[in-house]
Amino acid sequence: MNISGTLNVFRLIREPALCLPQHTVSTFNHLPVPLSKAFPRKDGEKEVDIKAVVLDKDNCFAIPHTNEVHKPYHDKFQELRRAYPGSKLLIVSNTAGTDSDKNQAEAALLEKNTGVKVLRHSTKKPGCKEEVLSYFQQHPDAGVTSPSQIAVVGDRLFTDVMMANLMGSHGFWVRDGVIERKSLFARVEDRLAVFLLKRGYCAPNPRSQFE
Repeated sequence: MNISGTLNVFRLIREPALCLPQHTVSTFNHLPVPLSKAFPRKDGEKEVDIKAVVLDKDNCFAIPHTNEVHKPYHDKFQELRRAYPGSKLLIVSNTAGTDSDKNQAEAALLEKNTGVKVLRHSTKKPGCKEEVLSYFQQHPDAGVTSPSQIAVVGDRLFTDVMMANLMGSHGFWVRDGVIERKSLFARVEDRLAVFLLKRGYCAPNPRSQFE
């Protein structure tokens, strides 16, 4: 059970825009690389500089409950690895790498299959934001000096996108995922996003520095 996700949903009563992404794509294959391309520079605005990417696993680049890249997404995944090498690319899953991952076996297998580091974290998304930020602070080779230089990519608004906004980062919503999302939570997320956008809500602006 994701206690963190359940509790953090109540924050939406006060700040509903926390579940809104800064950018939306249909599938993982539609991600722009580098991800900064999603935000063309406008007159008078500072250029968005995304130096590191956090990837969700299930229904983002992998079929749920598997620990390998979905074959149609292999080329895009490798493109991301080239654009964000080493510590610049991090997998943060609510299955692999969590306390429910016995002996961290799933995390180890996922790392072997993808060549990308999997964060070990005790709190599930969106509550593991401090652990994510700590990872990048401990890996200066990622070049991250601000949460606004991080993009979080995932298919869930209440976990992946909400964590991005709580961190002060850019949330990329993979709207359609690998398979159809049929859960009640997923349907509620989609309807709430449409409701908020129709009423003029906007995703929060990423923060410019670590707090």
